Amino acid sequence: MLPVGIRVFVLSATKEVGTIAKHHDDTRINGEITATTCRLIGVDGSQLGLFGIRDAQRVADEQGLDLVEIAPNAEPPVCRVMDYGKFKYQQAMKAKQARKNQSRVEVKEMKFRPKIDVGDYETKKGHVLRFLKKGARVKITIMFRGREMAHPEQGLNVLERLAQDLKPYATVESAPKLEGRNMLMLLAPIKGAFDNEEGKEDAAKN
Repeated sequence: MLPVGIRVFVLSATKEVGTIAKHHDDTRINGEITATTCRLIGVDGSQLGLFGIRDAQRVADEQGLDLVEIAPNAEPPVCRVMDYGKFKYQQAMKAKQARKNQSRVEVKEMKFRPKIDVGDYETKKGHVLRFLKKGARVKITIMFRGREMAHPEQGLNVLERLAQDLKPYATVESAPKLEGRNMLMLLAPIKGAFDNEEGKEDAAKN
């Protein structure tokens, strides 16, 4: 006979029945769930209906999986049968990949003068276009010198003209703003905007 207070665990193939897995978020799983009833979702996503929490835990235990409270504020709360450790691992991998992809996005810079001539403007616009085509964001900097600071609208005109000229290929991610003696604007490429251009180039080569 066992002393009072000793809890017996029946081992399943992958985990101890009803145990609390170690995790570091606010999601309640297994024995942490305080609700008495729940709406249960199966491991395959199927709606299993209303269950007493003990019966729902038994369903998870029989499959060697966890009972996870996914909607605690619902009436009654919604719980799902899943491998919580595997789920958290997959979420971590997705977040890591997202950060990796984000870090790959380059930010190039192109500098203009407020009184830039037409030829120089077109050349620099071509460079900006090539940066955008490669998927980079582009910081446009208007550099003011001396008395040019008295007429910031001239720099603004250049930025607005550029944004309009590149409208089919880029969006203004950060609107023009004055910082010290420079006026800055950030352009971001529009996804798929260059697909038609590449198609035309391929057709011309053939």
